[in-house]
Amino acid sequence: MLTQNDIEQVVAGQREQAARRRKGLLRDILPALPDLTSHALIISGIRRCGKSTLLEQLLASRGSEALALNFDDPRLAGFEPANFQLLDALITKSGARSLFFDEIQVVQGWESYIRQKLDEGFRIAITGSNASLLSRELGTRLTGRHITKELFPFSYNEFLLFQSLAPGEESLRLYLDEGGFPEYLKSKEPDILSNLLYDILYRDIAVRHGIRDTRTLKQFAVHLFSNPGNLITANKFRQTLGIKTTATVLEYFSHLEDAYLTAFMPRFSHSARVQSVNPKKIYVSDPGLTKVASLSFSDDRGRILENAVYWQLRRQGMEVFYFNEKKVECDFIAIPRKGGGQPLLIQVCHELTPANRQREQRGLSEAMDFFQAKEGLIITFAQRDAYTDKSRQIQIVPAWEFFTSS
Repeated sequence: MLTQNDIEQVVAGQREQAARRRKGLLRDILPALPDLTSHALIISGIRRCGKSTLLEQLLASRGSEALALNFDDPRLAGFEPANFQLLDALITKSGARSLFFDEIQVVQGWESYIRQKLDEGFRIAITGSNASLLSRELGTRLTGRHITKELFPFSYNEFLLFQSLAPGEESLRLYLDEGGFPEYLKSKEPDILSNLLYDILYRDIAVRHGIRDTRTLKQFAVHLFSNPGNLITANKFRQTLGIKTTATVLEYFSHLEDAYLTAFMPRFSHSARVQSVNPKKIYVSDPGLTKVASLSFSDDRGRILENAVYWQLRRQGMEVFYFNEKKVECDFIAIPRKGGGQPLLIQVCHELTPANRQREQRGLSEAMDFFQAKEGLIITFAQRDAYTDKSRQIQIVPAWEFFTSS
């Protein structure tokens, strides 16, 4: 059983550790984080992408005294709902009016506690690494009282700053190989990414959801990581891996997406049913994880580039679909979540060649017809060009330029 002194020692120890750490690269999202009094700020994202560091940066930028506590600390493994009273006493003793909590969702009843502290006028920021768990519990207790922001591993721009590199083909090649996890980029030790994947699969998914067949879960993840940018269906996946039921496959899909390991992009349709029954495209959260967990030894550079474009669009707050009509495909229909407006139509290929040019251009042209768009974009690794199609303007741009301008 935890005592108030136990919690106080953990808070003090974590504060000392934070003081010794470098504050790290200031994240692009930092200026956009709201300063809230009546709402809790929720920062969600995959483990080790920098959420805790972002909280420290937020604390420093606001210049206010805050009490911070990471509930993922092993010393808090026995934290129970009754211990919130002890935490309250510590908060009163500290005089803090801002509260920063990492991974508080591991404690039962946390959402009621956060609601209580909001009612008492505290500023609150929370991080979490499980999208479904956060949204479900926030929806029941904090309806209308929270604002959620997603944090991802480093963008290409952040990667350049962190590594002191210039934009261009060489640095893009490195980014598509190494990814954006800060801790890995400091040491380039592959075990860091392997251990991260292990922690997520076993601690966040298998243990939390009572999955005993961890071998199949790992095979499941490896197969997904080997197919970024490909279309998948639950039934085909079930047959490929020999899983007994489609329902189990759908549960695994949900678990991996909730943990931010993967994302599943639907086909564009105004009908939710059409979106649900059509195959989805799989994207892996970071190129580094793809490298350590993939069984594919082929250098499918086009799919890896497409994967990076998907996450860049997510960083921009876009709702993203693929387009498929008349048996031709356009890779991305990106629609702003706020404000609406004309969707951004994007085709991605590593290199436009005589062999693929007609297919790539036709897919984009069909999407432009459908949306009555006047502009389209083809993202390549290094090519730059432009052409007109039915009096519409299509720009061909190198990916490093798209990443640094968006």
